[in-house]
Amino acid sequence: MSIIRDESLWESGERKINWVRGNMPLLNGLEERFKKEKPFEGLKVALSVHLEAKTAYLCEVLAAGGAQMYVTGSNPLSTQDDVAAGLVHAGLNVFAWHGATAEEYHSHISQVVKIGPNIIIDDGGDLVNMIHNEYPELIDGVIGGCEETTTGIIRLVAMNKERALKFPMVLVNNARCKYLFDNRYGTGQSVWDGINRTTNLIVAGKNVVVAGYGWCGKGVAMRAKGLGAKVIVCEVDPVKAAEAVMDGFTVMKMTEAAKKGDLFVTVTGCKDVICKDSFMNMKDGAILCNAGHFDCEVNVAELESIAKKKFLARNNIDGYTLENGRTLYVIGEGRLVNLAAGDGHPAEIMDMSFAIQALSALYLAQHREEKREIGDMVIGVPESVDNEVATEKLRHWGFEIDKLTPEQEKYLNSWNVE
Repeated sequence: MSIIRDESLWESGERKINWVRGNMPLLNGLEERFKKEKPFEGLKVALSVHLEAKTAYLCEVLAAGGAQMYVTGSNPLSTQDDVAAGLVHAGLNVFAWHGATAEEYHSHISQVVKIGPNIIIDDGGDLVNMIHNEYPELIDGVIGGCEETTTGIIRLVAMNKERALKFPMVLVNNARCKYLFDNRYGTGQSVWDGINRTTNLIVAGKNVVVAGYGWCGKGVAMRAKGLGAKVIVCEVDPVKAAEAVMDGFTVMKMTEAAKKGDLFVTVTGCKDVICKDSFMNMKDGAILCNAGHFDCEVNVAELESIAKKKFLARNNIDGYTLENGRTLYVIGEGRLVNLAAGDGHPAEIMDMSFAIQALSALYLAQHREEKREIGDMVIGVPESVDNEVATEKLRHWGFEIDKLTPEQEKYLNSWNVE
């Protein structure tokens, strides 16, 4: 039933999956638990997340719990064909391949939705968007879903506000054990992994422009500073901009930063962050990449329209020569640089994020009979789940923490303190 590039690649994919399995102790524990309890028995789970080894292991953990897994990728350039083959060899249903065209990508997502999922695990909102717009007859069969990323949550909140969201969605990205670690430390490291392995250039001494100073932007800027770069932050939120200044960074508008930057990283979740006016002011040799979910932050189409020449400068780097004679370079077509040009977040980080995903899916399965009103379809990750993941992570690191005494709890929860 699968649609993948080449099933003969399964051994390479299996090696990758086994490697991350050995470095994801939280998922190890959940896999053993789910094997015994079978909480997803009889349920169909549709998953659209960046299809690499760590995601594949999450799929296997859910399958161990009895789920019938239907898997696709959330970005055409982040799918790894050998990992897809490894999942198919393990008996899961996969519809994805690397470098899919827009039409193929849509078809792959459609294949996953058409099976009539009971639980959706989404990254960016494509599954939720499709089932509402193209397969509304399947909505009644959906217990609920989980959303992995900031961009997807923006979509969900907008849908919920307009009373268009028809089933509950857990906002996984808003869990503390997700955004404080995945967004900051995961993005911070994996973005520079992708840039460095693709460019083979030094970061120290360069002017690095980071557009967006949310948790992901904080991580990217922090790691750039650690690599010796001079960091400039561009923001639209005055509070975040003030925070960047106090963190030791220079803050300016993008039109001004464009003149100074050697390397640009967008991480905003918005569109048209870097456009024609900025392109025309950039230095010869400036390098651009995106770490936001969709490939619209760096307006590559506009860059291509003003370039007199486009060429492949290096594997996964396109060069654009402008009328002014300067050449700009874009990594990974302006798609997520840490996945389009790398392997994504480190396994230990995704162990936490995917433990949140698995436990949030478990929450949905256990509360499937609960009814929610239209307009109240977004759910925060239960605090107990956040605390369980953090406690287990600390235990695997070999650390213990204190607990409040009953007297201390009473003191902290009292207004009339004696």
